[in-house]
Amino acid sequence: IEVYKLRYQVYCIETGFESPDRHADGLEFDEYDEYSIHYLIRHRQSKVYAATTRLILSKGSNSSDFFPIEKHCLINELDLLVNMPRAELAEVSRFCVSKEFKRRKKEYGTLTGIGQESENIFTDNERRVFPHITIALIACLIKMSNKNNIHYWYAVMEPALLRFLSALGIHFKNIGPLSDYHGKRQPCVIKVADLLA
Repeated sequence: IEVYKLRYQVYCIETGFESPDRHADGLEFDEYDEYSIHYLIRHRQSKVYAATTRLILSKGSNSSDFFPIEKHCLINELDLLVNMPRAELAEVSRFCVSKEFKRRKKEYGTLTGIGQESENIFTDNERRVFPHITIALIACLIKMSNKNNIHYWYAVMEPALLRFLSALGIHFKNIGPLSDYHGKRQPCVIKVADLLA
C-alpha cells in the first residue's frame, strides 16, 4: 500500500500527471498493477519512503495484451523487438522519486508535508547522495528482472533522464518518436545484459 501512497503523492500531488479526483482514497494504482512487481526505497532515519518503481510483466509468452508503451506511443523500430521473447520483456513504469528527496537544503516545500523542522533529518552527505536514488532504482529493476527471468525492458522516459543514464554508460535505444505521455517522453528499449555491461 505504501507504493500506491507514494505514487499518489508524486503523480497526483507533486506533478499533476494523474487526477487526484480519480484516486479519492489517496492511492494511485491502475490496471497494470495486477501483474506488476514493485520496489520501494525508504530513508532509514526518517522512515520516509523516497522512491518507487515497478516492472509490468507480460501475461504470457503468447499474450496479446499490450504494454502501456504499445498503447500510448508510436513504435516504428520494430526490428529492434524481433528477437525479444515477450515472456522475457517487461515495461519499466512508475519510476519516481519523492520531491522531498530531490530538494537541496532550505528548499523544502510544504506541499509534501516537510516543514522547517525536517531539515535536520537529512545530513549534508545524504543530500549529496539523493541524485543517486535514480541509480538505486535501476539496481532495484535489475534485481526484479533477475528474479523474474526478464531480459529486456521497455521504457517511456524523459529526455533528461535518458541523457543522465547515457552519461553513466546506460544506453537505451529509441524505438519511436517523442510522445506526449505525462509530458514529452521517448519510447525506448534496452537489453538488461547490455545495461549491466
